[in-house]
Amino acid sequence: MGKPAGDQIFHDAVILLGVTGPRRLPTTIGAAMRNGLQRVLFGLYSWPSLLLTLTCVFWAGNTIAGRLAVGQVTPMQLTLLRWVLVIGVLWPIYGGQVRQHWPNIRARLFRVVLMAVFGFTGFNALYYVAAHYTTAINIGILQGCLPIFVLAGAFLAHGTRATLLQVVGALITTLGVVVIASRGAPLSVLHVELNLGDVLMLIACVLYAFFTVALRDRPAMPGAAFFTLLAMIAALTSIPLALYEVVAQGPTAPTFKGMLIIAYVAIFPSCLAQIFLLRSVDLIGPGRAGIFLNLVPLFSAIMAVSLLGEPFAPFHAVALVLVLGGILLAQRASRREARPRG
Repeated sequence: MGKPAGDQIFHDAVILLGVTGPRRLPTTIGAAMRNGLQRVLFGLYSWPSLLLTLTCVFWAGNTIAGRLAVGQVTPMQLTLLRWVLVIGVLWPIYGGQVRQHWPNIRARLFRVVLMAVFGFTGFNALYYVAAHYTTAINIGILQGCLPIFVLAGAFLAHGTRATLLQVVGALITTLGVVVIASRGAPLSVLHVELNLGDVLMLIACVLYAFFTVALRDRPAMPGAAFFTLLAMIAALTSIPLALYEVVAQGPTAPTFKGMLIIAYVAIFPSCLAQIFLLRSVDLIGPGRAGIFLNLVPLFSAIMAVSLLGEPFAPFHAVALVLVLGGILLAQRASRREARPRG
């Protein structure tokens, strides 16, 4: 049997860094240092709680990056260059596997393209545009609603019925969204003018929920190779958006700060977060790993307040409790449903 997806990705990444593979330091001290570093890395790589926490930190950091990108790099430049950098790293490693599994891919090519367009290109484009109109706190909390959208999508696509607890959890989470959208006045939601950024973020979550639900029927191929394929399609389908942006707004170049933001979102939320998530699923399974992702809205709020100086209003706290509480309730119901009876 081959290595699990997350393990294989890390193995290849460590070779690229020169920690393993051909001996670069021939001396005994050099070998000892290299072996010690290798043991430390693999020890940390067997610690799922750490890996999942870092994953959530990286994804919360993407929220902060979206806000910092305003005036430094345009949304479509950030979307395009993010995936171009990811492909530059992953295609030399996994391009051969993508070609090897092309018959499986070709049979479901239209579905795969839609997955990449919705989950990678569309989600990120709307995400970074939303950052021009709303706060990082709002983006993080609204992004926390993804599990509820996935629950609804699973019912529509596969007929997966929700339990009473899941429905209650979904309603509580929805109330949290209403609190955010109405700025803490839920009763005025029918005549309040919604923030464009909040609306775009909700649409982005719907697109990513489609992607998540569609993963159930993805082509039979290693996860790392499939991620590489999606990133390639995302890079290609981002080009028309970037060209439209140039025509509509005129050509601009990212600033130095903008280039640093691009590098961050390519390395941390795109590559490392995916690697750590795959490895954690290998270690503890998708159910337990999924619970940690509820930390993303919390970390987003903390980072927005501490790094961007955004005000944390009382309605933000209420919305955060409602969103996280609703998701935890729904996930608790899922675990109960999955528990064997006997």
